[in-house]
Amino acid sequence: MALKQFLSTKLEQRLSPQQIQLMKLLQVPTMELDQRIKQEIEENPALEEGSDKEDDIEDDIDQEEVTEEEEFNIEDYLSDDADYKTQVNNTSKDDEEKVIPLSGERSFQERITSQMHLLDLDEVEFMIADTIVGNLDESGYLNREMEAIVDDLAFSSNIIATEEEVEEILKMIQALDPAGIGARDLQECLLLQIDRKQDGNITKYTAKKILEGYFEEFTKKHYKKIIKKLEISDEDLKEAIEEIVKLNPKPGGSMKESAGNYQQIIPDFAIVEHEGRLQLTINGRNAPELKVSNQYKNMLKTYAEGAKGSKADKEAFTFVKQKLDGAKWFIDAIKQRQNTLFMTMNAIMNYQKAYFMSGDETQLKPMILKDIAEIVDMDISTISRVANSKHVQTSSGIFSLKYFFSESLSTDSGEEVSTREVKKILSEAIDNESKIKPLTDEKLASLLKEKGYNIARRTVAKYREQLNIPVARLRKEL
Repeated sequence: MALKQFLSTKLEQRLSPQQIQLMKLLQVPTMELDQRIKQEIEENPALEEGSDKEDDIEDDIDQEEVTEEEEFNIEDYLSDDADYKTQVNNTSKDDEEKVIPLSGERSFQERITSQMHLLDLDEVEFMIADTIVGNLDESGYLNREMEAIVDDLAFSSNIIATEEEVEEILKMIQALDPAGIGARDLQECLLLQIDRKQDGNITKYTAKKILEGYFEEFTKKHYKKIIKKLEISDEDLKEAIEEIVKLNPKPGGSMKESAGNYQQIIPDFAIVEHEGRLQLTINGRNAPELKVSNQYKNMLKTYAEGAKGSKADKEAFTFVKQKLDGAKWFIDAIKQRQNTLFMTMNAIMNYQKAYFMSGDETQLKPMILKDIAEIVDMDISTISRVANSKHVQTSSGIFSLKYFFSESLSTDSGEEVSTREVKKILSEAIDNESKIKPLTDEKLASLLKEKGYNIARRTVAKYREQLNIPVARLRKEL
């Protein structure tokens, strides 16, 4: 088969760099927007904080002074009124910007290491202990076998140790705070904690016997088997279980939480009800005052005059022009971000007006991304970016925008209701059930059918799992 050359034309849609920039900015929550703006100002000296209205620069440059290679309207750079062109109907799949929050607090591994200095360990023993601590997961568990740690010590630190020696060091670590650290599994973690509470109390003794010999029966809530084998009363078992429930299944996580490494939520919007009408406001930090640097405008004017004769001036002219382009694009993207956020939230507010007026969760209407996209005439992916990591403050509290989106199902009367309404009823039914005999998924499905919601048992199970509610057997109490 002979090779041939031929010409062809085709149309395809590509996103410009400023369009991609806008889409990424849409995803950024208010709390991270300040950081993103500061980063842009540091990288682009042509961008400054402040208002354009403070500066008026007269355009006295003749268009003919610009070189033929650099054909553009210099008025676009000297005028305060930029002609923004970043309104797009986006369908891109550009990479998400992920910001990793930094914390100045010490990790729980570092806190344990500081305690290790108080132990009577020689240099080799300390290195073994340090290796063990380095292998603890976020919950404080050691999920590696002794054999694997022995191999690590031999290959990485040239330390020859036996599994028994490593086990002895591990016991020393398990004696540190918090109790339960360094456990290999949940059973050992709880036993380490209950051992520290041993003070002759019969209830704690019973709790330890349950954890030691009947842990599987305990986790599966086979209480009758435990009562029979330990020959104790229902009341004895109840008190022992209450003691076990007080223990911490994630000791490492407790130290992480105590470090105060919490992410603060700053709402992007606020909705208030005033004289029977809803009012929407957008956080002012979503629309900061930014302007193009006057110094760079003057530089552009100067280099434009000498761009014909001097190569150095021409290169400087190109550099300044690129920086001004970037500044104007960024200001445009911030303004367009504010408009898109406001339009989208306004559509959500009007769509869910009954809920925002009453605060009653059962008043939430079924709503998907497509519904809002059609109202504001934007692409579904744009609405998804707006809803991502954004929050609104209402009279009922602060909610993620994703909270208001839910699928629909039909009642016996043909009425479309939100799945969130069904979950609310399901949650209330479980809250009010008898814990001695909890409602099974089948009984919950029957209860919903009585209320007009024709839902299959497997759907009830799915909603229950989404609500993080365990099965009936695990909700059982004495």
